[in-house]
Amino acid sequence: MSYLIETVLNSEEKGDLVEFANQLRESQKHYLLRNDILSAFSEFCQNHQKPDTFEHSSRLGKLIYYTQEIILEEESLCLIIRPKIAKQQVYRLCFPELEIEPLSIQQLLDVRDRYVNHFHPDEGDVFEIDFQPFYDYSPIIRDPKNIGKGVDFLNRFLSSKLFQDPSQWLEALYNFLNIHNYNGTTLLINGRIKSQKQLSDQIKQAIAFVGDMPPERPYEDFRFDLQAMGFEPGWGNTAARVKETLEILDELIDSPDDAALEGFLSRIPMIFRIVLVSIHGWFGQEGVLGRPDTGGQVVYVLDQARSLEKQLEEDNHLAGLDGLNVEPKVIILSRLIPNSDGTRCNERLEKVHGTKNGWILRVPLRDMNPNMTENWISRFEIWPYLETYAIDAEKELFAEFQGIPDLIIGNYSDGNLVAFLLARRLKVTQFNVAHALEKSKYLFSNLYWQEMESNYHFSLQFTADLIAMNAAHCIISSTYQEIVGKPDSVGQYESYESFTMPDLYHVVHGIELFSPKFNVVPPGVNESVFFPYTREEDRVPSQKEKLEELLFTLEDGQQVFGKLADPSKRPIFSMARLDRIKNMTGLAECFGRSPELQEHCNLILVAGKLFVDESGDAEEREEIEKLYRIIEQYNLYDKIRWLGVRLPKSASGEIYRVIADRRGVFVQPALFEAFGLTILEAMISGLPTFGTQFGGPLEIIQDRVNGFYINPTNLEETAQKVLDFVVKCEQNPDYWLDISNKGIDRVYTTYTWKIHTTRLLSLARIYGFWNFTSKEQREDLLRYIESLFYLIYKPRAKELLQQHTHR
Repeated sequence: MSYLIETVLNSEEKGDLVEFANQLRESQKHYLLRNDILSAFSEFCQNHQKPDTFEHSSRLGKLIYYTQEIILEEESLCLIIRPKIAKQQVYRLCFPELEIEPLSIQQLLDVRDRYVNHFHPDEGDVFEIDFQPFYDYSPIIRDPKNIGKGVDFLNRFLSSKLFQDPSQWLEALYNFLNIHNYNGTTLLINGRIKSQKQLSDQIKQAIAFVGDMPPERPYEDFRFDLQAMGFEPGWGNTAARVKETLEILDELIDSPDDAALEGFLSRIPMIFRIVLVSIHGWFGQEGVLGRPDTGGQVVYVLDQARSLEKQLEEDNHLAGLDGLNVEPKVIILSRLIPNSDGTRCNERLEKVHGTKNGWILRVPLRDMNPNMTENWISRFEIWPYLETYAIDAEKELFAEFQGIPDLIIGNYSDGNLVAFLLARRLKVTQFNVAHALEKSKYLFSNLYWQEMESNYHFSLQFTADLIAMNAAHCIISSTYQEIVGKPDSVGQYESYESFTMPDLYHVVHGIELFSPKFNVVPPGVNESVFFPYTREEDRVPSQKEKLEELLFTLEDGQQVFGKLADPSKRPIFSMARLDRIKNMTGLAECFGRSPELQEHCNLILVAGKLFVDESGDAEEREEIEKLYRIIEQYNLYDKIRWLGVRLPKSASGEIYRVIADRRGVFVQPALFEAFGLTILEAMISGLPTFGTQFGGPLEIIQDRVNGFYINPTNLEETAQKVLDFVVKCEQNPDYWLDISNKGIDRVYTTYTWKIHTTRLLSLARIYGFWNFTSKEQREDLLRYIESLFYLIYKPRAKELLQQHTHR
C-alpha cells in the first residue's frame, strides 16, 4: 500500500478523507486533474475551518499534493498518485469500508474507458501496446536526476563494459576506426595496420614521431610520413593536435575511461551530411513567420542548420581535412507547396542564408488530391501523405548528397515519422526533436480522441509519436521537465508512458523514460539578429524609426488595429501566432480586466492576421473573432495595438529592442510552451520577461532573478505580477535595468547555438559508436514498430485520405 495513503488511514485524518470524498461526489466533476484536486481540497479546508497548516502540512494534505488524478466511480475513488518523478501508483479506495486496492496499468486504463462509456469487456479485449520487453535488454538509468543525461550514462556503461573485456574493446575500436571515409577517401587508418595489436604499437610510434615536431607544424607537412605508419587524415591539423588525439586513443586502449572516450569521439570526423526534417507549415526564410503552423520551429531549424554547418567546418579543419576539400552539407527537408501565396515555398531548392552548403530541399506531396496537396495543409491533416513523401524524399536526398546522410534529425511529430521511415530504409542514425507533443497541450485529447478526430486526427498523431520516439536512437529535449516534468507536474514524454485511446488501443508501456536515448540539449538564439538594445552601433536607425511608427502611431487599417490615446505609456509586448495554446487572447483579457494596469501601460500584440477571411485555419479564425470581442468588451480600442504583420527576420530582432528602448516588458502567455524561443529572444534583447509556468520557460527563467513566472490561467494574478513590476520600476528605474541585464547574461551563458551544436554532434558521434560497437539487436523492436505503422497508422491514414477527396 502507498505510504501516503496508509498514514492517512492510520490516523485521525481518516474521517477528513471520507468527508473530502463526499464533497467531491457532490460536485459536477467526476474526473479531476491536479489543479482541480488542489482547488477542491482548499475549499474543503475552508468549509471545515481547518487550521492554516492543515492544507499543506497534514497527512491528508501531503497525499493530496502528490495525487495527479482522481476518478470518481459509483462506490469508490480511483487515485493516481505520483510520489516521485516518473513513478506512478494507482489505488482504488472503496467506501464505506475504506478498503484499498492497488490497480495495475491495465485496470487503470479500463477505469478510464469506463468513465467515457467505452468499456466493453463482453466484446473482447482491447489491443495493447507494450514496449517494455524491448528495453529489458538495454542499459537503463536508475536515478531520475540523471534522466536527460543519457549520453553520459551510456559512456560510463560502455566504458565499464569494454574495460571488462580488453580484447573485445580493442577489436571494437579497431573495426570502428577502419570504417571511416569521405567520398571514397580513407580516413584515420589504412591497410598497413592489420591487427588490434599493431594498432596499439603504431599509435605509440606515431606519438613519438610527432612529439619531436614543433607543435604548430601543419599536418600536410608530415601527412605522408603518418600514412606510411598506417594513419590517414582525421587525427588533427597540427603536430600538437595529432599528438593529443593519438594520446587520448593510447590512453583509451590501455584504460578505457568515459571522459576520454567522449573526448576522443568528439574529434573523430564521421559526420559530413545531415538532414533536418521539418515538413508541416510554410518553411521559408522570408514572409512565413506568423502563418498557420509556422513559428518557432522554423526559426529553430534554420538557426540549427547554420550552426551545424559552421561547427562541422570547424571540426573538419581541426581534424586536418582541409587538403581533402571536404564540404559538409546540411539539408533541411520540407514540403513544396505549389500554391505558395507569395512565398518561396514552391521552389525545390533554396540556399540557407549565411551558409556555404546549407539548403532547403522541398519535396512535393504526391498529387493524390490537388485541392489538398497543392495548398498549405494543417499539421493535423498531413498524415496520409507522409509515407509516399518519405519514399520520394529518399531519392531527392540521394541525388543531392550523391550518397546517404550520416545523421537524420526529425522535428515535430510529422518530421519524426518521416525521419523514422528514412532512417529505417537508409540504416542511419535517427534523432528526434518533439518541439511540442500535442497530447500534453490538449487536455484529455487521448480520452476523447473520437470526439476530436474530425478536427485533430490524434489517433494518427499519437500513434506516429509512439512509433518515432521508440525508433529513435536519441531524443533531443530542450528541458528536463519536457521529459519527466517536475515534482508537481507530468512531463510531455511521461504522458506517453501509459494511456488509453478508447476502442482503438491501450498503451501499457509507451516509452522508457529511463532510457539513455533521452538527452537535454537546449537550443540557442541567433545572435546576429537578436542582441541587446544597448548595442546601438549594430542597429539600423532607419529600421528603428520605421518600427517605432508601426508599433505606436501608424494608422493603417490593413496592418494595425487600435489607436493609442497615450503612446508614451510603458509597452507590454507579446508576439506569437493566433492559436488557442499560444493564448494571445488570454493576455488581452488579462489586460482588459485590470484598469490599474491600463493606467500604466499599453498592450502591443504582433499576432497573425487582422481579418477572419484572410485565414484558412479554423482555430486562427476563432481566435481573431475572440480578440475583437475582448477589445470591445473591455473598451481597449485606445489602449491596444494589434499588428497583423509578418516581419522580416532582421525586424523581428529590432522590434524587441524598440520595446526595450521604452523600458517595456515581454509577456509570453501560452497555456503550454515546450521550450520558448521567444523568451530567449526577448531576454537577450534586454526585455524583462514574464513567461508561462507551464513548460520549458521554467528552466529558462529563474523566477524574480532574471524574469518572472506567470500562471496564464489566473488572469488576475498575472495582471498583478506585471503591475507590481511596473510600479516598482517607476519607483526605482534601476530595477528594470537589473532584471534586463540579468536576463541578457542568462542567455549568453547558457543558451547559444555554439553550445547546442557542439553537444549535438558529440551525441551523434557517441551514439554512432555505440550502435556500431554494441551490436544491439534492434530488429525485433523495429519489426514491432512497423506492425503498428502498417496495422494501425496506415489504415487510419487511408481513411483520412478518403475524406480529403471530398474536400
